[in-house]
Amino acid sequence: MSKTQVAKGSCLCGAVKFLAKTMNPDIIVCHCKMCRKWTGGLLMSVFCGTDVRFTGEENIKVFDSSQWAERGFCNNCGSGLFYRLKGNQEYHIPVSLFEHCKGVIFKEQLFIDKKPEFYSFSNDTLNMTEAEILAKYSSPTT
Repeated sequence: MSKTQVAKGSCLCGAVKFLAKTMNPDIIVCHCKMCRKWTGGLLMSVFCGTDVRFTGEENIKVFDSSQWAERGFCNNCGSGLFYRLKGNQEYHIPVSLFEHCKGVIFKEQLFIDKKPEFYSFSNDTLNMTEAEILAKYSSPTT
């Protein structure tokens, strides 16, 4: 298992800053339609658990994107700040928002079956399809 690290970052304009006490250096890429619409490409994020502290919170706007998650962004510059699970308040933060990305490793691709054909990665990663993700994370009582 990878070691977590304390890491800090900010949005593009600096109005929102954050400190993640337990950033996992394993990068997860999501190819789902929602992430691609949100970012204009794909989402490259790292898991940061629940211990994330923000300054400039008055500049954070939260979008309720699904039954299980919400997405935060800076209402000043528009930077996507986080994908947060509603049930346990766990954060996934775009890796490029961090000041330093030492030791990060591209580990996993989600919704690999939804990835557009116009790009691909050569990295050897764990690849999960939409069906595999839904089976793993969906609640049996929907």
